[in-house]
Amino acid sequence: MHAWPASEVPALPGQGRDLRIHDTATGGPVTLDPGPVARIYVCGITPYDATHMGHAATYNAFDLVQRVWLDTKRQVHYVQNVTDVDDPLLERAQRDGVDWVALAEQETTLFREDMTALRMLPPRHYIGAVEAIPGIVPLVERLRELGAAYELEGDIYFSVESDPHFGKVSGLDAAAMRMLSAERGGDPDRPGKKNPLDPMLWMAAREGEPSWDGGSLGHGRPGWHIECVAIALDHLGMTFDVQGGGSDLAFPHHEMGASHAQVLTGEFPMAKAYVHAGMVALDGEKMSKSKGNLVFVSQLRRDGVDPAAIRLALLSHHYRADWEWTDQVLRDAEERLARWRAAVSRPDGPSAEALVEEIREALSNDLDAPTALAAVDRWAAVQKEEGGTDTGAPGVVSRAVDALLGVAL
Repeated sequence: MHAWPASEVPALPGQGRDLRIHDTATGGPVTLDPGPVARIYVCGITPYDATHMGHAATYNAFDLVQRVWLDTKRQVHYVQNVTDVDDPLLERAQRDGVDWVALAEQETTLFREDMTALRMLPPRHYIGAVEAIPGIVPLVERLRELGAAYELEGDIYFSVESDPHFGKVSGLDAAAMRMLSAERGGDPDRPGKKNPLDPMLWMAAREGEPSWDGGSLGHGRPGWHIECVAIALDHLGMTFDVQGGGSDLAFPHHEMGASHAQVLTGEFPMAKAYVHAGMVALDGEKMSKSKGNLVFVSQLRRDGVDPAAIRLALLSHHYRADWEWTDQVLRDAEERLARWRAAVSRPDGPSAEALVEEIREALSNDLDAPTALAAVDRWAAVQKEEGGTDTGAPGVVSRAVDALLGVAL
């Protein structure tokens, strides 16, 4: 599967700072110090209804992570998956009377277009669950060999008790885990499981549903968590720098994935930092496909909204915050974009050196984009009222906003 084209990231004078970011597993900030190549895995979409503002906010957060690392002169090895076979996708295809493969391809194409418009830097490896199946099967077989997996009516489950570190990603108690498991794709009430929290590794073939030859596992398809584990281990190995996604993935998805990987390799942890973006609401409720209260990037683009304004709307909220999308949020972003573009259109202006360092400092401090935006606002206000004599300043500001914030002026 191919990703989307990369927009050019302008080079800036000086060098960025190492990223200090909130780690869900420890509950506090950690300073990341990757080697020459920073490694990040971000969980991708299930392509049956893309791309709403919740998606966009999540991928915007991890785009900032990449940009901070690139500014430190590191390379970035970014991997993202596409869950192109899963129950929600199959259910939507059946509801709409369309082929599930065609639906997945259609929505993945739309997602790529939205990411391109928003200037999100693409992953080096963009891998679908279906294409990852040949690598998933041996991992499930290995977990069985290790005694960490068992069969129940043809389905194969992972035993969470096989991982002594289980629970260290989310920090939740058993009751909270069980509740979230039921809400987020698990089956804690299924009779016969060793532990209600045990997640499925391999689902035996169901009538009318797609399945693949799993060798000793029989015909079926992979569970959700093992998919990402197989892709991450194949392309990044263990103890990569950041595992990212929305806050609703901390449990069960990232918790279960970490346990799978840790049992398979005997190493801990799977990732140095587990980083989660907040949820975006509409009309008082979290945007979700099940509720249908969605604002789509593609629809805004069709309505003539500048993608740079959409991006500024996302950046105006801290990535870990839960917030609500409103018409006013978009209007404020459009007005800000107009002010910034007017400011950099002048032939000269106040010095930009301090501004570049302010943006760097804000982003290195847990991706504090709102503070970075406020710094650019102040420069633009001075430019409007007082001007300046530095003929290179507007160009430096324009390049800095592009390189560090992903906004093309």
